[in-house]
Amino acid sequence: MVSHIANELGSKGMAPRSARPPAAIVIVSLLVILTGCAVVATTIGAAGIPFSRLLSALGFTNPADPALLARDQLVLWSIRIPRIVVTGLVGAMLAVAGAVMQGLFRNPLADPALVGVSSGGALAAAAAIVFADSQYGSSIKFLQFELLPVAAFFGSLITTFVLYRIASRGGRTSVAIFLLSGLAIAALANAGLGLLVFIADDRQLRDITFWLLGSLSGSTWSKAVVIGPIAFVALSAVLWVSRDLDLLVLGEAEAFHSGVNVQRLKAISIIAVSAMTGAAVAVAGVIGFVGIVVPHVLRLIIGPGHKLLMPSAAILGAALMVLADTLARILAAPAEVPIGVLTAAIGAPFFLAIVLRQRSAIGL
Repeated sequence: MVSHIANELGSKGMAPRSARPPAAIVIVSLLVILTGCAVVATTIGAAGIPFSRLLSALGFTNPADPALLARDQLVLWSIRIPRIVVTGLVGAMLAVAGAVMQGLFRNPLADPALVGVSSGGALAAAAAIVFADSQYGSSIKFLQFELLPVAAFFGSLITTFVLYRIASRGGRTSVAIFLLSGLAIAALANAGLGLLVFIADDRQLRDITFWLLGSLSGSTWSKAVVIGPIAFVALSAVLWVSRDLDLLVLGEAEAFHSGVNVQRLKAISIIAVSAMTGAAVAVAGVIGFVGIVVPHVLRLIIGPGHKLLMPSAAILGAALMVLADTLARILAAPAEVPIGVLTAAIGAPFFLAIVLRQRSAIGL
């Protein structure tokens, strides 16, 4: 059954089954790419660490200058490596969330932002910025940096809960209603963001804009510890239902008759997508298009099977985000370009290419 689905999707422009590389080669190749991006990221920055000194800082060679070694180790373990870890986790979660959304909606244009989760988190984060800097929030102003990611995370979860309640009735969940409700709530969240931007002062407006454009400059080990378990649990959950997502391509009725618990599949997928997107927004702000670009590229190369697609998307999404973050740090050094600007610059043309391809496929 699954091979029939793969062959059917292969006729829609994806790699033929016989031409796809083995799974082991795909995973190893992606891990090599991720490792290369991470090594480059560790050596580039305001405090540059050449590759020769990088090996010493990691303990592989004897240092030539002990004083320089202490400085390199401080930069490496306190700034660079935690930032790379958080960046990789964010990229992995966004890419896997996009892959699940596309499988759930059976549409290569689906993205986590469509369900309004990112918008809900962004609204809560903007509200936290304005409130903490007002006279009413003066007593908790010292908690502003801790309040921001917490507010974004709970804003995303509340949005998910509201959407799920709207789309569910009698133990059944309508994906179409969930999607349409997400678009409506995203519009309401954007209206709320517009109101907050209108009433914010100059400093608050800069903070809100910086958050909405996305940034990983505040990455720390504590943030990695918080989002790491979320990424692990969510990825494990979607890997567990990967075969069910393959069967869902045939339609809900056909999947049900093939033994898939469709309602459970929807619930697991929606909760996993919301958790991953909410966690990513909580630590990095709003970053778009990763969830569209990465899964679509991988489907063209390795095919539609979710069992291989999920881990591949996680690795490639991490590599793409690490690379984008490195470019963000060097393009306008010593300032940083918001990473959301870079992902949009890469993703928007790719999104248009997908749309044009879909238009050609239906003869328009």
